[in-house]
Amino acid sequence: MPGEFDFIQRFLACFPRARVPVGPGDDCAVLEPSKGALCVTTDAVVEDVHFTRATFSPADIGHKALAVNLSDLAAMGAAPRWFVCALALPKDFPVRELSALGRGMAALAKAHRIALVGGNFTSARELSVTLTATGELSHPPITRAGARPGDLLYVSGTLGDARLGLKQLAAGVRRGSAVRRQRRPEPRVALGRLAARFASAGLDVSDGLSQDLGHLCAASRVGVALELDLLPVSPALRAAVGLEQARREALQGGEDYELLLAVPPARAPAFERACGRSGERVTRVGVLTRERQWKIRDAAGRPLTPPDGFDHFARSSRQSPSDD
Repeated sequence: MPGEFDFIQRFLACFPRARVPVGPGDDCAVLEPSKGALCVTTDAVVEDVHFTRATFSPADIGHKALAVNLSDLAAMGAAPRWFVCALALPKDFPVRELSALGRGMAALAKAHRIALVGGNFTSARELSVTLTATGELSHPPITRAGARPGDLLYVSGTLGDARLGLKQLAAGVRRGSAVRRQRRPEPRVALGRLAARFASAGLDVSDGLSQDLGHLCAASRVGVALELDLLPVSPALRAAVGLEQARREALQGGEDYELLLAVPPARAPAFERACGRSGERVTRVGVLTRERQWKIRDAAGRPLTPPDGFDHFARSSRQSPSDD
């Protein structure tokens, strides 16, 4: 049976050699100092929490483990640079599945020009993949705390698809756009770097728009007036649950890994033009307000009840459930 170092070499073979002073194989990686400030993030995907091996392929797991970290870098406006990977594997984990996991991760790493520079292997009862990723800033970081009343609120892509994909996987569906959004989210790295020139605040939508918007508003000490009928939903979600329910799924669903951005009104036209030129889809969905309240209106201007009665502006974020 292959030993630890056989597993390490099999996994590393999936990645190109990192162009750093010291990479995998020593106790630490050695990296060249960066010209800009560095963002550092860490996140984990754990078997039977974030995925099941019955519904995710090893390549899906590798992709998603890196994607969720890249999404954090995108939310700050950072360009990905390096990452380290800590793998906890069941003792019976097949070598071929380890290679597939590595290939799924390596393909996404190549697409975003981020290099694997080190990591660790250990045994565990269930599979888990923990990454720490760094990115370089060429502009001040986008944080959650910079928004001001009057800023316009934008989201990228479409919302609610990953939640639908999770439900479809549980029902035995294995294909389709929503399933792919759940298994292989696409981090909005290019949009994040573009948005760093315009946005006053932002974050990625990992726990659902309603919860993550609450985090932004709490950090920036603002309220929000949200237009429910402006929330962008995909044809697949609309066909599956109907338009009205699709809007609510878009509000509450998690794991979309889209970006939620606050943009000052004076910068909004230039931001929209820049997104159009670069092919980035963004939708204006509301405005931030001085009154620290959560207001939702439909197309006719009628007020709607906030989802599930959660206090999105409470000091503790544990009042809202997470899909992540």
